[in-house]
Order: sequence, then C-alpha cells, then structure tokens
Amino acid sequence: MRAGRRLWLAIFLAPAVVLFAAFVTYPILSALAYSLYSWEGIGRRGFAGLANFIRLFTTFPYPRLLVGAFWHNVVVFGLTMLIQNITGLALALILARNPWGARAYRAIFFLPVTLSLVIVGFLWGLFLNPVFGVINKTLGMVGLGALARAWLGEPETALITLTLINAWRWVGFPTIVFLAGINAVPEDYLEAARLDGASEWDVTRRIIFPLLAPAVTIIVILTFIGSFNWFELPYVVQGVSGAPNRATDVLGLLFYRTAFGEVDTGLQDIGVGSAIAVLMFLMLVTVSTVGAVFLRRREVEMG
Repeated sequence: MRAGRRLWLAIFLAPAVVLFAAFVTYPILSALAYSLYSWEGIGRRGFAGLANFIRLFTTFPYPRLLVGAFWHNVVVFGLTMLIQNITGLALALILARNPWGARAYRAIFFLPVTLSLVIVGFLWGLFLNPVFGVINKTLGMVGLGALARAWLGEPETALITLTLINAWRWVGFPTIVFLAGINAVPEDYLEAARLDGASEWDVTRRIIFPLLAPAVTIIVILTFIGSFNWFELPYVVQGVSGAPNRATDVLGLLFYRTAFGEVDTGLQDIGVGSAIAVLMFLMLVTVSTVGAVFLRRREVEMG
C-alpha cells in the first residue's frame, strides 16, 4: 500500500521535477560553467577559472555598472516594500471588514496581476507620454500642470515611475495574501479583545498584526526575489540599456546586455555576463535563506 502511494506521488511529481530541472537547474549550472571559460562572441575558448569574476570587479566599466545596477535594485526593493506591500496590507484590512462589493473589489485589485507584462508596459508608456499622455493631461486639467514632466525620460523620476507601475500591477498579490492571513485569525481572539474594551486599532495592532507574521515572511521574501530578479518591465518600457542614462539599469538588464550585447553595438561577453548571473543567484539564495530563517524566528517570538 505504501509502495503504491509512493509510486503515485512519483508519477505526479515527475512533470514538475522535469520542468524544474530543465528550466531552473540546468540554466543555473550552465551559467556557472560558462562563467569559468573565456569566450569570443558565441564561441567558447579555453578554461579561464575566476578570470571573468576578476574582470567583473576590476575592469572598467563593469565595476561602476555593477554597483549602479545593484543600488537600483535596492531602491526598487525598498520602494516596493513601502508602496506596494503597505498598500496591499491597507486594502486587505479594508476588505476583511467585508464592505459592500468586497468580492468585486478583490477581483479588481487582482486583475492587473493577470495582465500581460508587455501590455502593462505598453499602456503605461502611452499614459506617461509627455506630449499626449493621460497623466500629464489630467494634471493640467486639475490645475497641477506645473508637475507635468517626462516621467520616464528624466533620470530623477524614471526608476520611481517604473517602480510605481510595478506596484500597480502587483498590489493585488500581497492584498490577497494578507487578506488570507487576516481571515485565518480566530474570531474568538477578536471577540475576546473587543469584549475587554479594546478599540479596533488595538485589535489590529496587538492581535492581527502579530498573527500576520507568516504572511509577512512570504511577502518580504518574494518581494526581495522579485526586486533583484527585475528585468521584464524595465526592458519592455525603457529598453536593454536602462535609459535614460542608465537610471533604470538593474542587475537583470546588466546581465542581459553584457551576455548578449546591446542593439546599437552588438558587443557581448558571455563569460562576464554569466559571472553576473552567478553572483545574482548566490546573492538571492544567501539573502533569501538568511532572511527566511530570521523572519521565521520572529514569527515564533511574536507567536
């Protein structure tokens, strides 16, 4: 009986394992192997050891581009935590009170998550167009025309604007996760607190927030991974060079541009690009693991 159960588990898990090995494990191991060789175009030459990593940290302009892209990812992570996830928590608290039309609101908040990222990038590019975009026209109509600008064309605003677009698209995900966590709080706890005279704010702060710790762990880890894997939206909206003037350049774009070349130059270095990919992987695994362990300990302490 037990052997039959194991067989069925193996059968059902096999497709997922095969897909994971083909699209995750194999690319990671390939990048590691490629980073240890010298390349000429797409032709692999001799074994280079750690030479590509040394070039990445010592040869101009790689160090400057690497540091700049890394800090842009840090900014994206910080802004996403502040804007997207706090907004998601606020929406979840509102929906948990089951207001009129709550089901419709859930669908509306989650709808952007289901949209194609190409569609999202294209539409927001039109909305933010400095000449005919609806954002600048709306600002002009309400008397705030002085605030109108080329949101995606100025280095001071481009990265923040992209992060806001990304938050608009993904805010439904933390909303649903936090809402599930709030709904999982035993009603007896809430009723007992209210009977003891606790205000709604006290109930939220002293009961709901501590019991949301598992949901917070999930959201923080996924936000970190998503922020440091960020590639699609800046690529669709701003291109592979991280325009304007590298203001939206992130590690994913730097890897792609280094490994496969830019449109205007065509220059590429697969070895150094693979070294960037390996560093990204090691950073994501290390920080995610340490962060998960720390946050899980916080869950136990708060519980």
